[in-house]
Amino acid sequence: MGERESEQFEAVLQYLKEARGFDFTGYKRTSLARRVRRRMGQVGVADFPDYVDLLQVSSDEFDALFNTILINVTGFFRDPDAWAYLAEEVVPALLAERGPEDPVRVWSAGCASGQEAYSLAMLLADALGPDRFRQRVKIYATDVDEEALAQARQASYAAAEVEGVDEDRLHRYFEQQGQRHVFRKDLRRSVIFGRNDLVQDAPISRIDLLVCRNTLMYFNAETQSMVLNRFHFALAPRGLLFLGKAEMLLSHSRIFDPVDLKRRVFRRTPGNAAGLGGIGAQPVPVERVGEVGGLGELREHAFSASPVAQVVVTGEDIVALVNQQAEALFGLSPRDIGKPLRDLEVSYRPVELRGYVEQAKVDRRAIRIKDVQWTRAPGDPVWFEIHVNPLVHTDNGLLGVTIVFHDVTAARKLLDDLEHANRQLESAYEELQSTNEELETTNEELQSTVEELETTNEELQSTNEELETMNEELQSTNDELQAINDTLRERSAELDEVNDFMAAILSSVQAGIVVVDADLRVLVWNRGIEDLWGLRQDEAVGAHLLNLDIGLPVGELRSAVRTALSGEVEGGTLRIEAINRRGRGTTVRVVVSPLRAPAGGTNGAIIVMEAVGEG
Repeated sequence: MGERESEQFEAVLQYLKEARGFDFTGYKRTSLARRVRRRMGQVGVADFPDYVDLLQVSSDEFDALFNTILINVTGFFRDPDAWAYLAEEVVPALLAERGPEDPVRVWSAGCASGQEAYSLAMLLADALGPDRFRQRVKIYATDVDEEALAQARQASYAAAEVEGVDEDRLHRYFEQQGQRHVFRKDLRRSVIFGRNDLVQDAPISRIDLLVCRNTLMYFNAETQSMVLNRFHFALAPRGLLFLGKAEMLLSHSRIFDPVDLKRRVFRRTPGNAAGLGGIGAQPVPVERVGEVGGLGELREHAFSASPVAQVVVTGEDIVALVNQQAEALFGLSPRDIGKPLRDLEVSYRPVELRGYVEQAKVDRRAIRIKDVQWTRAPGDPVWFEIHVNPLVHTDNGLLGVTIVFHDVTAARKLLDDLEHANRQLESAYEELQSTNEELETTNEELQSTVEELETTNEELQSTNEELETMNEELQSTNDELQAINDTLRERSAELDEVNDFMAAILSSVQAGIVVVDADLRVLVWNRGIEDLWGLRQDEAVGAHLLNLDIGLPVGELRSAVRTALSGEVEGGTLRIEAINRRGRGTTVRVVVSPLRAPAGGTNGAIIVMEAVGEG
């Protein structure tokens, strides 16, 4: 890029930092510019100022650009040989160095969509068992990409994404949900996801194993150095760093020692080069320009006035020098000079010194004793860091040993306060994570309830449609019934007309007419028969013919009626002597005919009576 184009590109990076808080200034410019140009080509923008304008008007473009820059290439157990070494050598050694109840803190920096963090969880669960894993292990998984972190928290992966997991682990650590595999929820609670920018944000502290694979290679040398110093601060003593194949740390050997260079596993050194070098080295002869008088007295006063408590013993462990701070702190006096160190209380309190003194003399190297606590009644406890340094002559002859007591109480208190604050922060973070998971669960339940309500609504809609259909059918049936009813009403009217017509005919006929059914019960009793016998219609209809109390000897009709009912003949004509309604004797001509049914057969008989003369 030219100078002008380079300035325009830096303006893009500055805008990203101000607008979204992403600081890409530590990334390698060539690869970073190549990825930004790739995104510009996808949206059809030619130069950097126009792309800044696009970012200002389109918030979605930020996410697309970050996804292009932050290439989240990851997978379960990526580089199987390195992960196998981690499982077989590194993790067992790490656990062996700690007590059975000690917590294990792991940091997956640049975790992307979570496969690396869950790979670590499976390794540690294999080594400890699920129950001990839940009790002891905390895995902090961080990234700058919020979208990738959201996917990681879901812990849901397609079949192609879990190809690196063997069948046994897939069965033990994942649950099948449709076409996806979801990491076990009880173990997932030990994996804490959060946003962390390795360049800007403070590192997590007291980490036993820090995994940052193929992330440093995107930074320039200066940013790499800064991030590695933060990693050194984050790791606990003897903490381990696991990098990717593209990262070597050859220029940072002063703060990390290689454990296995091929697999990119390194161990944190106890301190930096400036803090550890030169303590036990042989002094370099210095050419003096001139002599200074009174050096012996000057050295004696300088040693005595030193603000740090010091005791010097000879090669035979005889106390040679004690300064004022040591006298005040441990109750020593000039009378103790010349005594063997073993005869003084300071030799075993606050710590057993004689073994360290002997080791310093034999090894000809400095020894540092950390975290030494001493309680001086009735005051508060005091913390020391004791340095035991051999005093070696130019010909490597041993002159003696100096014992320096550094009071680190204030620093220790600060560390304790920091540790307490970190624990509180961790607890708050875990509570926040738990609350977030509960909210996610509640959201899922609400979503499920909404879906159920939608299903119920659809079912009610379907039921309503069915009821409308049934209502239409009922309405149609009602219309049909109404039509039938109208037809019946018309037929009834017609029948009434027929009945009235028949009644008129029966009333108009002068002869008496009786119609009986097959059981000889009277069906018709016309006006002519009423006049003949004096018995009203309502008294006769329904009665048995043979039970009628009239002047006609009805018993004589039985044979003729039976014959008509049989249908064998048309009945017959009889002349019967009877008594009419006036009490006079009369001769009655009786004609009996069968009542034919439309379909054939006989339903009853028709009896016609007519008076033919009075006696």
